[in-house]
Amino acid sequence: MRTAVIGAGRMGMRHVEVVKSLGLPLVGLCDAKPEALAAAGKSGVPAEALFASFDDLLSRGRPECVVISTTAPSHADLTARAAASGARAILCEKPMATSLADCDRMIAACAKAGAKLAINHQMRFMEQYTLPKTLAESEAFGGLASVTVVAGNFGIAMNGSHYFEMFRFMTGENPVSASAWFSPEKLPNPRGPQFEDRAGSVRLETASGKRFYMDASPDQGHGVRVTYACRRGQIMVDELAGMVQTSVRKPEHREMPTTRYGMPWEDQIRTITPADAVAPSRAVFEALLAGKNYPTGEEARLAIAALVGCYASDEQQHSAVALGSGLDQQRVFPWA
Repeated sequence: MRTAVIGAGRMGMRHVEVVKSLGLPLVGLCDAKPEALAAAGKSGVPAEALFASFDDLLSRGRPECVVISTTAPSHADLTARAAASGARAILCEKPMATSLADCDRMIAACAKAGAKLAINHQMRFMEQYTLPKTLAESEAFGGLASVTVVAGNFGIAMNGSHYFEMFRFMTGENPVSASAWFSPEKLPNPRGPQFEDRAGSVRLETASGKRFYMDASPDQGHGVRVTYACRRGQIMVDELAGMVQTSVRKPEHREMPTTRYGMPWEDQIRTITPADAVAPSRAVFEALLAGKNYPTGEEARLAIAALVGCYASDEQQHSAVALGSGLDQQRVFPWA
């Protein structure tokens, strides 16, 4: 499948690596910055595959698959143009878009053209999430009740959106409400002064009452650890170290009420593959090409809705905001 990558930054070059590893013909790498294209050329991308214009790439390269690795404000336009040009598969980086209206435009453009749209939310392909999901759903642990993420100051949009999708994946339910407490500071983004993110804490809830908590406040400067609390045990993951610690009631005490939280338990520590950006991106790409089990635009839109709800909640004295049609569909946010 003839493949093009849009954006020659760090993530774009990772996608180029994935395209090459899959044996797909790279018909174009596009970036408006001459220095980015020059660096890509030095890294081995042929000169004839380097484009400063997306229109030139589409007309000359005729890609069947397009990977969009630019900043978020351009995602909707590039996706729509790629779909209209005849691309059958489109993989777009997250955050999906900077407004809910643009999410809908991306989904509609791909549906009209018959193109498959995937957003690079990789959680379903990463052991640090698939293992806890399997454990939480087992009889021993008795089902997932809540997820708590404690992290350094990594940005509610840039990284928080990944965890919103993780929560949906872990529970199999869509969040229906969001509450947020943002710090007054707005985080500058290395991708440009026009972009900003927020730090603080977030709470999401599903219709059945499953909870998600995330604290990524500005006075926290180290690590990413996630605790999955289940009816009969807890699963604690140090994502950067690749360590999973489990604590679960002994079988003979499983049916005791939750108020008996100190019943005898069994502990276990195991190692998993630490987080890696390339291998999970390849897994998303392979799923898109296969046409099944990839993170869809509709699923990624839910993460954007959660983000929009968090902003609304913080601006409304931190009250819980319903993540439905009442959200502002047109408001544009400064995410990168």
